[in-house]
Amino acid sequence: MTFKKDLILLIKPYYWVNILMSISYIAAKRAPMICNYLWTYLFNQEDQCELDGRETEILFFLLIVVMIRSRKTGSVTMINYLTSSFMYTKLANLGLWFYSDIRLGLIYGVLFILVALLVPEPTYSGPENVVYFRMENGLEDEMEKEKRVCWLVTFYTVWNPACVNFAPIFAELSADYNLPNLKFGKVDIGRFPNIGKKYHVSDSSFSRQLPSVVLFRNGQEVARRPYADAKGKLVKFFFSADNVKAAFDLNNLYKECKENPIKPVKAIAASQKKKN
Repeated sequence: MTFKKDLILLIKPYYWVNILMSISYIAAKRAPMICNYLWTYLFNQEDQCELDGRETEILFFLLIVVMIRSRKTGSVTMINYLTSSFMYTKLANLGLWFYSDIRLGLIYGVLFILVALLVPEPTYSGPENVVYFRMENGLEDEMEKEKRVCWLVTFYTVWNPACVNFAPIFAELSADYNLPNLKFGKVDIGRFPNIGKKYHVSDSSFSRQLPSVVLFRNGQEVARRPYADAKGKLVKFFFSADNVKAAFDLNNLYKECKENPIKPVKAIAASQKKKN
């Protein structure tokens, strides 16, 4: 099902335009008609349709960088891999075009800027039941007001690729599992760093804790991902929907909350009067 959704997303301009830009140099080099037109006809350069040693090194280095960065951002689907790699592949292509001919590099650079301005990455537009805490004490006040509510809260920053990748997954989970006594929340610790410090989530650009998902019951933390082991080492966690469901036992938690709904205060008082 996820693969099918990814294929549908690829139809959107952001993805196919960036894919074309990411493979533009290799495609131009390996397609005889394009190569001959660009280098031989326009710029009178012969024997430019083969990759030389330097170009091969750049492409090999790019492959390594994309693989490392994709693992660090927790990319678990095709779309996640593509999104996290676009910037690196386009920068590599920019360098290759400049290496080949400064004029071609300038043309590609202009296209690079125009695509960034005119073709933004599509954002999740499906259903969600997420409470966005936009006050420093918002989460604490909400849990203090009604401790019988279980909260699954994501601590994130808007600039972190892993947080961006996880946003639609968390939104879909909130739509599927939300109940009056099982709620989903988000806190931007880039905007409220003090909250991050309070709940021990680093907002550093080198942080491996982003995003962090924490489950609160009775106003107290009972589980989080990623978490630190006995030696204080952070245990890596891939933020797929199935992994989150398993880590926080969402199916059983949902069943428990549904079978034990929160009774209004008035209803509790009325039942106590009947007993008396």
